[in-house]
Amino acid sequence: MAQKFLITNFSYDMTREAYEDTVTQMAQQFADVPGLVWKIWLINADSNEAGAVYVFEDDAALQQFKASPLVAAVLSHPALSNFDLKERDTLPALNAITRAPELSLVG
Repeated sequence: MAQKFLITNFSYDMTREAYEDTVTQMAQQFADVPGLVWKIWLINADSNEAGAVYVFEDDAALQQFKASPLVAAVLSHPALSNFDLKERDTLPALNAITRAPELSLVG
């Protein structure tokens, strides 16, 4: 099955340091998600926005993650809002041209 990407963006209503402390406590929970190949954490402290890029082994793993208590906890956190979650596939032939990593070798 094809790997799936999830790209997220949201606003946070706390200092950058408080945000980093909060998510640092959750990092291992994300690392333990079944079917997660990797996650890249993103932040724009100037606009109090954060997000992530996730790669999942397949669509089933992505859908299981989205239905998980971990996602529910993030979505209901009182200091987080304006969530935008987008699922994406990749274009492997073009990725090869632009030197993207072969995801089957990552993780």
